[in-house]
Amino acid sequence: MTQTDSTPQVPLEEYGEQYFRRYNYADRRLGRFSMYWFARRYYAALVRRYAPQGGKLLELGCGLGHLLGLLQDDFECIGIDLAEYSIQQTQLNAPKAQAFVQSADDLAMFETGAFSAVVALHVVEHLPNPQRTIAEVYRLLKPQGLFLFATPNPIYSLRRFKDHRTDAIGKDPTHINVHPPAQWRAWVEAQGFRVLRHFGDGLWDVPYLPILPAKLQFALFGLPALVQVLTRTTFNPLRFGVNQVCIARKER
Repeated sequence: MTQTDSTPQVPLEEYGEQYFRRYNYADRRLGRFSMYWFARRYYAALVRRYAPQGGKLLELGCGLGHLLGLLQDDFECIGIDLAEYSIQQTQLNAPKAQAFVQSADDLAMFETGAFSAVVALHVVEHLPNPQRTIAEVYRLLKPQGLFLFATPNPIYSLRRFKDHRTDAIGKDPTHINVHPPAQWRAWVEAQGFRVLRHFGDGLWDVPYLPILPAKLQFALFGLPALVQVLTRTTFNPLRFGVNQVCIARKER
């Protein structure tokens, strides 16, 4: 699938401070022991496991800066984001990192082969041309460098029970490039990456069934995701993930 000029564009003002008060941020806690808190520690563990030790790490769409805060003692961390608010939060939560207002759609400011790892958590679905960004990520990475990204999975198994207009994927209008796993894998491999892991993050977007209480469904359907996070493994099949997570390596 090739991106064209007809791809919808998202107004830049969507990504200001208000973005973090609506959509998926609006109905999830961000504090200690929240799903967000566990997820950032999980992704940090994956980076440490799969990336070459040391060197520079770039996070595209650094958001509130918590991931960089966890990794700032392991890498020379740099974060970019469209929102000035995000950069301010990143400077608070990751004081050792550098942070810049910059689009992930334009990475020309960075030197070829400069990074040991590039991370993009819930960013590529917002880009008008994700293929171009994937190609740029490949350019930026050193040989054996890591590319880790997470993005919605529109064909996960229980989505048939959801209203696609209001579920976690569909309710965010800034999701302009949501694609099934096969498409992302094809784009990544076409650039020369080797996919090491491609898996689901769990069925956390409850409720799915009208009878059972939502908390019970979260405990039932979310248990595999919790085990995956606590054990820092990658066993969840793609069909069991509201989001898909891809870990890829630039081999040479």
